[in-house]
Amino acid sequence: MIATLDLTFSYPDSGLLTFPNVECDSSGQLLILGNSGSGKTTLLHIMCGLLKPQTGSINIDGIDLTVLNDRELDKFRGLNIGVVFQQAHFVQSLTVIENLALPALMTSENISSEELRERTVRLLNRLSLQHKAYSLPSELSVGEQQRASIARALIHKPKVVFADEPTSALDDKSTEAVISLLEEETNHAGASLVIVTHDQRLKNRYDDRVELKDLAL
Repeated sequence: MIATLDLTFSYPDSGLLTFPNVECDSSGQLLILGNSGSGKTTLLHIMCGLLKPQTGSINIDGIDLTVLNDRELDKFRGLNIGVVFQQAHFVQSLTVIENLALPALMTSENISSEELRERTVRLLNRLSLQHKAYSLPSELSVGEQQRASIARALIHKPKVVFADEPTSALDDKSTEAVISLLEEETNHAGASLVIVTHDQRLKNRYDDRVELKDLAL
């Protein structure tokens, strides 16, 4: 379960951002909707543990991220959080299957090479990327890069997956394909899904949603 309470944040030389409280059940799906400048990316980074709020708490699976030190936060994030960024970030010199394995290698203390290979192959098969396993990221299409990003976010079996603007610049058909894939794969993994976007096409897709307005005081 994810729950935030009384979060605020401010950048240097800017006003205070105050965020509504949000909740997402275990294996649930939450949409955070907001226009440019509404603070949605800041909220995403706070909920991921990439930014520390000035006040408030972020509780994931019973752990308050705001009380963890940097080392504890890095470890918690590595074990429990997956992120699908708007722009794919891969190590260009590594193959797709090597890029997928990186999060698990960096965070899973007891995973065997055999188990890791089974996970990567299973995800590649589920996402129809098995024929690209030994390709370099530069050899993937945009759609294949998105699917590889989803696979990488799931490889270490996180409790929650955050997706940042996953449908940006996509047509209706591609939007449906990407969102359905995110929903199916997080559901299959038993992970919560939090989508942060400005895309109004997704507004009525989710019962659990938060709309961010002008948050600056």
